[in-house]
Amino acid sequence: MKNKIIFLFFTLLFINLPVNSAASKETFEIGKRTFLLNGEPFVVKAAELHYARIPEPYWEHRILMCKALGMNTICLYVFWNFHEQKEGEFDFAGDKNVAKFCKLAQKHGMYIILRPGPYACAEWEMGGLPWWLLKRKDMKVRSLHPYFMERTEIYMKELGRQLAPLQLANGGNIIMVQVENEFGGYGVDKPYMAAIRDIVLRAGFDKSVLFQCDWDSTFELNALDDLLWTLNFGTGANIDKEFKKLSTVRPDTPLMCSEFWSGWFDHWGRKHETRPAEKMVAGIKDMLDRNISFSLYMAHGGTTFSHWGGANSPTYSSMCSSYDYDAPISEAGWATPKYYLLQELLCKYRNLEEKACPVPASFPVIEIPVVKLEATASLFEQLPAPVKSEQIKPMEDFDQGWGSIIYRTTLPAVSANTLLRITEVHDWAQVYVNGKLLGCLDRRKDDNQLVLPQLPVGARLDIFVEAMGRVNFGETIHDRKGITEKVEIVGADKHAVMLNNWEVYNIPVDYQFAKQKKYASNPADGPAYYKATFTLQDVGDTFIDMSTWGKGMVWVNGHALGRFWEIGPQQTLFLPGCWLKKGRNEIVVFDLKEPSVNTIQGVKAPALDVLREKERKNRQKGDTLDLKTEAPIYKGVFEPTSGWQEIKFSQPAQGQYFCLEALSAQDGKTLASLAELEVLGADGKPISREQWRIRYADSEETYGVNATADKIYDLQESTCWMTQRRMPYPHQVVIDLGDVKTITGLRYLPSFEKGSPGMIKDFSVYFKLQPFKF
Repeated sequence: MKNKIIFLFFTLLFINLPVNSAASKETFEIGKRTFLLNGEPFVVKAAELHYARIPEPYWEHRILMCKALGMNTICLYVFWNFHEQKEGEFDFAGDKNVAKFCKLAQKHGMYIILRPGPYACAEWEMGGLPWWLLKRKDMKVRSLHPYFMERTEIYMKELGRQLAPLQLANGGNIIMVQVENEFGGYGVDKPYMAAIRDIVLRAGFDKSVLFQCDWDSTFELNALDDLLWTLNFGTGANIDKEFKKLSTVRPDTPLMCSEFWSGWFDHWGRKHETRPAEKMVAGIKDMLDRNISFSLYMAHGGTTFSHWGGANSPTYSSMCSSYDYDAPISEAGWATPKYYLLQELLCKYRNLEEKACPVPASFPVIEIPVVKLEATASLFEQLPAPVKSEQIKPMEDFDQGWGSIIYRTTLPAVSANTLLRITEVHDWAQVYVNGKLLGCLDRRKDDNQLVLPQLPVGARLDIFVEAMGRVNFGETIHDRKGITEKVEIVGADKHAVMLNNWEVYNIPVDYQFAKQKKYASNPADGPAYYKATFTLQDVGDTFIDMSTWGKGMVWVNGHALGRFWEIGPQQTLFLPGCWLKKGRNEIVVFDLKEPSVNTIQGVKAPALDVLREKERKNRQKGDTLDLKTEAPIYKGVFEPTSGWQEIKFSQPAQGQYFCLEALSAQDGKTLASLAELEVLGADGKPISREQWRIRYADSEETYGVNATADKIYDLQESTCWMTQRRMPYPHQVVIDLGDVKTITGLRYLPSFEKGSPGMIKDFSVYFKLQPFKF
């Protein structure tokens, strides 16, 4: 009887143990040249996807798609600004419930790699940093600025409360946690990196493998000895070359590509980006054959809903709402040919514990018949109450994070051909005088002025500025919106008069703001809201065709689908079926311009590659660079090796207009390619490239790939300027450095792709105070 009681006691004790007690015995650690899961060698095969870019009801489907692909781990960013949109107000509910996402992954046997920031990048608004940091004039993000560090710690502790209990040692599934993100591409500051590491540890992430990621060319700049080092690169890379340096300095470390780029992201006004499936699969095979772990960025990109799209700079360029990324799993969650090709490979590398998972069925797709949006509300007729401001100030100074802003004042008497000059427009502006549209200014094109007609004293000036998305990478991440400095009128005598005494109207990207407008069945003139309802018998995913609309944002049943812009390449907006309902549905469109036809319909396939704006090239019609009378300041030969090369000139030179002339290729062929170019200043360090502009490129490849010359200073080592293959050498690129500089040399990076196609051999450098002749 005694033995039965003892048996019953232990049976009940076991039954009442927490469900995750067995899982808590799992371990993940760094071994010699391999990761160890429960003491056994383990290759991380991670699929990157972002819960913020997927509707919450679809999270489980996307996780299962990754498992069926052959992955064993989910890698995800946490965007700080997604969870703390107002200072001190955190939100982890609904589509922000990242803990729920992690638990869904664990439910299906998937581990988690957590990338909590504070900075993420990811083509997301301000790289995931909150806009309200910029309310401080002295703010320097990603630094030891006291306020930035204070808020970072508060955020990380809040995140720790949500996710630290889900680490593997606690019975969860988080195995790795990243410290910051690609900081070597931003600066050199090891004390900052150490401080962020300590904040991550204090937040409770002390039971996971901590790592920092960077590129092969930058990983040593801020490397901390107690962190795992991983590298980021993309399709077409030479795997052995990428890991050569890391394997030398850390011969016993497990190797991992923490971002293997499956495709690329899309910009408004540029061609839709794709990358070859065969090259992607070949790169992953190369890594698996070498026991190298990887995370596929992106396995599924999803959609950057609402206003969350970021931008790149130099040469400001904002991101499309679709984050399809040419990933194996499409924006709508469909398995693509790239998916099945990769699945075929990964099934060959599946271990005994990784059971095959069937590909889950896609969600139904429907069409929505044509709907006419007849109810309208003109923006200028229903403005909110203004705020008075003597001087021009950016949007942040009015406690506004996103959307549009109107600056209104009255003009003095203006003579004909007077210039209106704005410093600076962030990012797209319409200028009105007495309610009449005079023109548009586009930051992408460096537009900053237009001509005013003759006007009497007291004419009303309205400058309507839309914030397109804060820069998410590089120095320009301190990207304040609206008008950042001043507005002037400049007469024929070149005398500038600053305009003051403004009324400011804040226009948020807020459904409630749009909903509260008074709608009527009247034709709208200028910026306006359009509204309609439509009835559905069945629901399903669809794509809203915006091809007849101008520029703005769409809400369906209160959900913000994202931005549209007639220039393309994106002409549809993904509408998840989970946001629709049987019966009556509502759609609201805010168009900053005017639609050609005020109708919408839902179609079954996306339109992501319809570019209506003429491809921007850096060679004007009829231009041919004339170097006959010019003398180079340097002639040289690049080494036939990949990686950065530095050239020092024999003596300093002064000028503003820089020309690199490529005279021959290492392989003797006609192609020239250049991934990144830096010019060294008087101190021998690279000068800032923020003000650089391409004045001329003799040849640029834009068919099937975006390889324009501005890629040589876009801070992305995986993009490059590439000439058309049929165009023979020599090849020239001319850069306006922005103002007069003293230069002492240059740094050159050839294409990162295997074999470095188009690697330059012989070259000359020209440098002038005055523009070159064409």
